[in-house]
Amino acid sequence: MPYHNYEQHLMGSAEIIPKGSFEVGSMQSFKLIYKAGKFGIDDQGGFMVGLRPHFDGSKLQQHDPKAEGYVTVESSKKIPIELKIEIRRSIRPLQKNLYIICKKFLKENDKIIIRIGDRRFGSPGVRLQTFCEKKFDFKILVDPFATQDFIPLPDGRHPEISIVPTIGKNWKLVAPSLRRPKEKFRISIKCEDKWGNPSNKVRMVFFLHSKENIIGLPKKITFKKGQFSVIIHDLNIHKEGVYKIELKDVDNNILTISNPIIIKNSTFAHFWSDMHGQSRETIGTNTAEEYFNFAKNKSFLDICGHQGNDFQITDKFWKELNKITKTYNKNGEFISVPGYEWSGNTSVGGDHNVWYKNEGRPIFRSSRALLYEESKKGNDAHTSKELIKKLKNEDALVVAHVGGRYADIGYAHDANLEPSVEVHSAWGTFDWLIKDAFKLNYKVGIVAASDGHKGRPGASYPGDSLFGSYGGLTCHLLPFLDRDSLFEEFRARHHYATTGARIFLDVKGDFSNKTHLISPISKKKVSIDSCLMGDDILTASNELKLNVKVEGTSPLEKIELYDGLKLLKTIYAFERNEFSNRIRITCAGQYYRGRGRLVNWDCKASFKTAKIIKYKCFNFWNPNRQPKKLNPNTLEWKTVTTGGNSGIDFWIAKDTFKNNLTIENNFKNININISSIDYKPRVYKFGGMDIRMHIQKLPKKLRQTSFEKEFNINLNKSDDHRFYIKVIQEDGHQAWSSPIYIKKV
Repeated sequence: MPYHNYEQHLMGSAEIIPKGSFEVGSMQSFKLIYKAGKFGIDDQGGFMVGLRPHFDGSKLQQHDPKAEGYVTVESSKKIPIELKIEIRRSIRPLQKNLYIICKKFLKENDKIIIRIGDRRFGSPGVRLQTFCEKKFDFKILVDPFATQDFIPLPDGRHPEISIVPTIGKNWKLVAPSLRRPKEKFRISIKCEDKWGNPSNKVRMVFFLHSKENIIGLPKKITFKKGQFSVIIHDLNIHKEGVYKIELKDVDNNILTISNPIIIKNSTFAHFWSDMHGQSRETIGTNTAEEYFNFAKNKSFLDICGHQGNDFQITDKFWKELNKITKTYNKNGEFISVPGYEWSGNTSVGGDHNVWYKNEGRPIFRSSRALLYEESKKGNDAHTSKELIKKLKNEDALVVAHVGGRYADIGYAHDANLEPSVEVHSAWGTFDWLIKDAFKLNYKVGIVAASDGHKGRPGASYPGDSLFGSYGGLTCHLLPFLDRDSLFEEFRARHHYATTGARIFLDVKGDFSNKTHLISPISKKKVSIDSCLMGDDILTASNELKLNVKVEGTSPLEKIELYDGLKLLKTIYAFERNEFSNRIRITCAGQYYRGRGRLVNWDCKASFKTAKIIKYKCFNFWNPNRQPKKLNPNTLEWKTVTTGGNSGIDFWIAKDTFKNNLTIENNFKNININISSIDYKPRVYKFGGMDIRMHIQKLPKKLRQTSFEKEFNINLNKSDDHRFYIKVIQEDGHQAWSSPIYIKKV
C-alpha cells in the first residue's frame, strides 16, 4: 500500500471482540479497541479503520442509535473524539472508512473503543457482508503526528474475523453441456445459502435419477457436514440425445435438475469459463489461490482466468499469479490462464482483458497509479493503442470490457488480437458494445464473464451492492480442453455468452454453392459447405440455411435472429392467441455507460378490481429486497438494473381480469387498462441511456425448453451479413451466439 511506513511497529495495536467466525448476513456487534503506540496521538491526530469497497453489510452510521450499523466511539481517558464515516476518501482498496480524530492528545497505551453495531441503545447490530471471506480485516492506519499522513500497522497486526456461509438453501447440480458418446465426464453438486455461497452446513442423503441410462451414475449419495460439494467422476453415456439428472431427497421431492447434457458425435465439445475476476491482492476478496480453487471445486468451471487491475499488480504478485495458473492448469481437466486487466481510462481506450497462452510474459500496465516500483517502467502502455503495439508479437488475447471504466473500442482495435467483446458481467448487460462493434465494421465474437470482486468466479452473485447482475459465463467450442485449443478457437470466435445459465446453444450454417472460410490471423481461404458461429465466410450461395438448436435451463420465452443491427425475426416459444391471466412487468436499462449506470426502481402496482392470485419475480438477486404484497390488489417492490432487467409476473383471478392497472414508480406513473395488454410488450421510456419499463402478457405457464429451427435466409450480393441468435428465457437469463460473418460474392 502507498502509505508512509515510518516505524510501523511503534504505531500501537488493535484487537476485535469477539473474534472468530461469523455467518454471512448475520447481525453482530463488535468492539474494536485501539491502544496507542510509543508516540501516543497528537491533538487533532487519530487513526482510520479501512474496509474494502465491496463490503455490502449494514451502512455504517452514527445518527440513529436504534437502527442497524450504529457506530459509537469513546476513549479510556474520556477525551473528546470526532467520528467521521466516509466513502471513497482513502486510497483503494480501503474505500469505506471510519476516521477517528482526537480533540486532545493521547499517551502510549491509552485506548480508543469503537463499537460497530452498538446494541446498548436499541440497534440490532451490524449486518455482515453477503459473501464469505476467510480473512476479513479491519485495516488500522494511524496519524500519530496530526499530519494526515496515515501509517498502517504492520502486516499481521490488523484485527480480523472470518465470514463463513450460513445454512444451505438452494441446490445446484452442474453437468457438462456437450460431450461425445462414451466420453467421460463429471457432475458436481452443491447447496448454496440464500446469498449464493456454497454451504458446508448440510448433512443429508440424496438420490440421483435420470430417465435414460448414465453409466457410473450412483443412485444414492451422502452429503456430510463440512463438505462444500460432491463431485462424481467417470460418468459416460453411449447413446446420443438430451439428458438431465434429477437430485431428490428421501421423500422423492425434486431438489434440483441439472442443466441439459447433450450427447452427440461432434468435432467440438462445450466447455464453460469465467475468465475475468479479481482477488484481494487487488480489489477483490480472498487470495488468488482461493479464487482458482473456488472456480474449479465450487463453481465447477472448465476454464478460469484472473484479471487484477494492472495498476495494483506488483511485480511480486505478477510472478505469484503466474505460478498459481501454472499449478492449476491440467489439460483435459481444468485450464487456468495467466492475465490481467489493462485498466486505462476510457479516454485512452478503457478496460481491456489480456490473457497469455503461457506464463512468464510481461505485464504492460496502463499506469502505476497504486504502485511505487521502479522496475520495468519501459513496459508501461498508457493507451490501448500502445497496448496493441506492445502485444503484437505476444501469444495473447484481448477482449474489451465494460466495468467501472468502459471500453471505447473505437479508440483502437486489432482484429488479430481482439477477437471478441464482453457483453455481460456482474456490472450489467451491455448489448450496446456489440452494436458499437457493428457500427465500426469490426468482426467480433461475444463473450461474458463475472468481473467478480467477491471471490466467487463462475457463480458470482451481486449481493447487496453496486453490482446489478449475476456474473456471466462463456461457452467455448473446443476439440479438447487445453490452452492450444482454447486460444485457437477463441481467435475463431467459436464461443457464445450467457448471463450465467448453462444454456446449450448450437448455431450452424449450410451453403449450396461455392463457399470459403477465411481463417483467423492467416486469412487463408478454405473451401467449406457449412460453418459455425463466429466464422468469417465468402460465398457464392444465394441462400444460407441457418440451423439453430437451443436447450434451455428454464422454459424459453423467445428467440431473436439478428443481422448486425437489424432484428430479422422473433420466434416466441408459445402460442399468442390464447387468453392468459398472466401479466409481466419488467424494469430495465441504465443511466450511462460508466460507473453511474445503476438505476434504482421504486414501484407499486395497483389493480383497480383485479385480484392477484400469485406473483413471481426474476432477477431479484437480493433476498432481503423482495416484492411485498400489500393487499389482494397491490404489490410493491424495489430493484436495481444496470443494463439488464428485473421483473415480476402477476397471475390474476380470471373473473376479475378487467379495469385499470396503475404502476406508480420513481419516473412517471403509468395507468393502463389490463384488457389492452398484449403479448407484444408495451414499452415506456424514462430517459437515461435506455431506462424503460415493459408491460406484456405471457401464457399462464411456459413449457417449452427446447428449440430447433432452420432459417432460410436470402443473401444479397455485396452485402455484409452478421447473423447471430439471442435467447431469452422465462427466468430472465439470456444467451448470445457469436455472429457468423458472411459476404456474398
